[in-house]
Amino acid sequence: MNKPSINRPTTLAIAAVMAMWLSAALGASAQAPKPKADNSVHGEPAPIDFADHTGYTSLFDGKTLTGWDGRPGLWRVEDGAIVGETIREKFPEHAFPNTFLINHGVEAKDFDLKLEIKVEKGGGSGIQYRSSVGTPSGSVARQGYPAEDPQWVMFGPQADFWYPVSAQAAEYTGQLYSQNTSRGAIVLRGQVVQSLPGKNLQQVGVIGDRGKLAAFVKDGEWNQYMIIARGGVIVHILNGQLMAVLIDDDQASSNSVSGLFGLQLEGVPCKVSFRNLWLKKIN
Repeated sequence: MNKPSINRPTTLAIAAVMAMWLSAALGASAQAPKPKADNSVHGEPAPIDFADHTGYTSLFDGKTLTGWDGRPGLWRVEDGAIVGETIREKFPEHAFPNTFLINHGVEAKDFDLKLEIKVEKGGGSGIQYRSSVGTPSGSVARQGYPAEDPQWVMFGPQADFWYPVSAQAAEYTGQLYSQNTSRGAIVLRGQVVQSLPGKNLQQVGVIGDRGKLAAFVKDGEWNQYMIIARGGVIVHILNGQLMAVLIDDDQASSNSVSGLFGLQLEGVPCKVSFRNLWLKKIN
């Protein structure tokens, strides 16, 4: 079959015209001013306003312990804050109380929780969430320590906060601890940890050096704590700094159930204070 003849001069002329048009178009595009980015939509997100409680419900009226239950004589309201305190004169030598103030008014699995916490004089504290009341099956009191009354014992995930009574205790703040279970520390400060069914915990990422993250902890002062829980993902944020992340893919995990909230008082002497407790319950 014979191929059709091509008028080469005409083809070259057309190509030349197209090349000139494309060059002019690209030049005009390069010289045209770029539209300004709409930061309100596509820009860097604004930092959270910790004092914004839109959609939240207060867990503390600022005046009474209504809705809360704890061991008598240890908890009070002082200057608009919930305060738990132990002093040596009221406890035997080497006693190491670990007790909770429990909110029985609300359960949640997915939520945002904002609060302020302060720990003074020693000891430690933490915020229980997705937790239960009582002594979990198989647990025993630590040797040499009195058993706590189960009505003020909680077990389940906790956002830790400790006074730096030792180098080890100074690293607890911010971590995710499984209180009163055999699991212990699940996510150390500075870690992103994944939990898979039938497998050991594995670190899948690093937020930062555990020691350097201590710079965000205000010892003996008020600290802003935020806990976010969605399905198998739990996030701890302290004073605006991400501290710990758990990705729990184990459907049978005790960390992924609906539960109660509570406040911990641990050690002698110890003074813990909480204020501005706000909960946004998702489910």
